Amino acid sequence: MGYSKRIDTLCSLLKKTTSFADVGCDHGYCSKYMLENGLCEFAILSDISKGSLQKAETLLNEYIVQGKAKAVLGNGFFGVPKDTKEVLIAGMGGEEIVAIVSHEKYGFIPENFVFQPMLNPEKLRAYLLENGGYIEKDYTFLADGKFYDVIVGRKRTVEEKQSYTEWEIEFGRDNLKERGEDFLKRISRRLKDTQSFLQRENLQDKSRVELLQRKYRLERVLNDEIV
Repeated sequence: MGYSKRIDTLCSLLKKTTSFADVGCDHGYCSKYMLENGLCEFAILSDISKGSLQKAETLLNEYIVQGKAKAVLGNGFFGVPKDTKEVLIAGMGGEEIVAIVSHEKYGFIPENFVFQPMLNPEKLRAYLLENGGYIEKDYTFLADGKFYDVIVGRKRTVEEKQSYTEWEIEFGRDNLKERGEDFLKRISRRLKDTQSFLQRENLQDKSRVELLQRKYRLERVLNDEIV
């Protein structure tokens, strides 16, 4: 697709749909991908940053002129209709994404979604599972020297049920089942960092206990010892 590996990965996870919203769109590359490839009839470019939104408007000017795209300056789902069929939110913290989808006025669980939390993916997983989301894919990938989590899913039907174990909420179900190379690299790096921290002098007892608990969990994941 020609963008960064991270953007290309996110684009590859998007489905063909009628209406699409890229919340926190930055340059607007994912919306361009959707429109250029005929994967959506209408796209909403949303960002809280005026500068970022202007970049997206410039990139997608021809689609805006044609009435196939609209730029919205605002926070979260402000200006994004609740009947939007597919939503991408990438590059924000998990807690920030939770705040967006749970907003008392503008929040909603999209019919289809691709979420790429930079931090605290476990909090986003837990929220989605408890509030009507259904997770279809949930894994870690390495792009441009950094590790990313991506959570792909949809709004759950009334009849459907889905539950994660404590371990799956923390690490991601697909990661634990498929044990992908990128995920294991990340766990190995985290374990190495944890072991390094444990070597520090003057560690407080509470910190040492927390680090030992983290080391134990990471070792179990790495050694495939989770039942």
